[in-house]
Amino acid sequence: MKKLTIVLVLTCLATILPQQSDNHKHKNFAFIKSTDSPEQIISKAANVVPTRQKYNWQKMEFIAFAHFGMNTFTENEWGAGKEDPKLFNPTNFDARQWVRTFKNAGIKMLILTVKHHDGFCLWPSKYTEHSVKNSLWKNGKGDVVREVSEACRELGLKFGVYLSPWDRNNPSYGDSLKYNEYFCNQLRELLTNYGEITEVWFDGANGEGPNGKKQVYDWQSYYKVIRELQPNAVIFGMAPDIRWVGTESGYGRETEWSVIPIDLSKMNEKIAAGKYPLDEIYQPHDIMGEDLGSRDKIKNANGLFWYPAETDVSIRPGWFYRSSQDTMVKSPEKLVDIYFNSVGRNSVLLLNVPPDKRGLLSNYDIKSLMGMKHILDKTFRTNLAKNAKIKSAGMKKIFNASLIIDNNAYWTTIGKLDTASIEFILPQKNRFDVALLQEEIRVGQRIEKFHLDFWNGTDWIKFADGTTVGYKRLLHFKPIKTNRVRLVIEQSRLNPTISNFGLYKLAD
Repeated sequence: MKKLTIVLVLTCLATILPQQSDNHKHKNFAFIKSTDSPEQIISKAANVVPTRQKYNWQKMEFIAFAHFGMNTFTENEWGAGKEDPKLFNPTNFDARQWVRTFKNAGIKMLILTVKHHDGFCLWPSKYTEHSVKNSLWKNGKGDVVREVSEACRELGLKFGVYLSPWDRNNPSYGDSLKYNEYFCNQLRELLTNYGEITEVWFDGANGEGPNGKKQVYDWQSYYKVIRELQPNAVIFGMAPDIRWVGTESGYGRETEWSVIPIDLSKMNEKIAAGKYPLDEIYQPHDIMGEDLGSRDKIKNANGLFWYPAETDVSIRPGWFYRSSQDTMVKSPEKLVDIYFNSVGRNSVLLLNVPPDKRGLLSNYDIKSLMGMKHILDKTFRTNLAKNAKIKSAGMKKIFNASLIIDNNAYWTTIGKLDTASIEFILPQKNRFDVALLQEEIRVGQRIEKFHLDFWNGTDWIKFADGTTVGYKRLLHFKPIKTNRVRLVIEQSRLNPTISNFGLYKLAD
């Protein structure tokens, strides 16, 4: 059996490692040489870490989307861009009702669709007439973006914006140079007038313009505006910060690597010395495969980078509110299952809850959200492993599990050991059906394969297994009753780490 040691990194881990990932050594990506051995490639992959911004983003775990705009009033999913601005007229708009609901549901950030594909802007942009300034709402004096951003600041939520690159209203769309300038101007409005922006959300939707030409987006110019005006923001989708998980079901991959290949062939020394080198060479594309970062996938790469997944889903069948879907809202139990398969699969859950024509969240949606919160709170209120004793063969001392559960600390192996077995001895027999594992991703994502055993009085019996862990892994299984559980890490990229472990009973 492998010997383990406990690493107590209480303050230095939180202060030193994020600085290391933001300095000019660029620990959030790594070059792979053609002469690198398989062992060298694995070592490099194990040492790629998130930037401070990406780590802080991952810690939010659960964030919200609010699709609200012209489509709310036309009941379309994708507007044509020819809608009369006067159609936008919420009768009882209340941004604080949204934000209070999201905060009470445990959500940490709200991303607002400030402009969807129809081109209608929820702020009074000076670059277009297709906006709230020409609506009946508040006699054209209203600003949805301002009210929502201020409500977020007041009530303690982060705020993000979804600005659709595709614009079916603007006449310059398809005239690439002209439209890219227009888009950057709108970005500047949003990123200078509404306080701190935590996430800028882009999708890749791209149609033909009025001239019959397909718009060519200048992504690098968009990145530059964002980095200049909101350097702490992360960019979702068509950028090298956060990627789309590849499905709108809310379910992530069984194996979810945050370290995946990137083509660094165009990164010279000058680019590499820059503050945002990946921005210069990144080519936006959807990443859809089931296997993104296994040993087989990275062995022929010329570069690797930290590219975590965001998993989006709507609480309703559609993304914009329709009264006909009031009875189709996902149940609390379904939302909890989605949570387990998104947050619990090394991803961040982005749940869309669309306001209605009044400008309020529907009671149908609120009921499901709060039902979800009740189940999660009750489930994770008591960690049955908190007061367990931890031991492993070769260890001279037995430690209390609270050392890694309650403190900013993590377990790792000594030397070059890439496997481990840790036994958790509970104070008494308990019944549980949920396990939680977390790695210390600030030193890298490493665990490739693990399983859990319980002691039945005579033998160790396997009851759950998995591949990647990453920031968080949740496992749901048939109820087990025991006072001894063993975590076996079968395969890891260098020394594995465990920063948190929990056993729970899923609430009814």
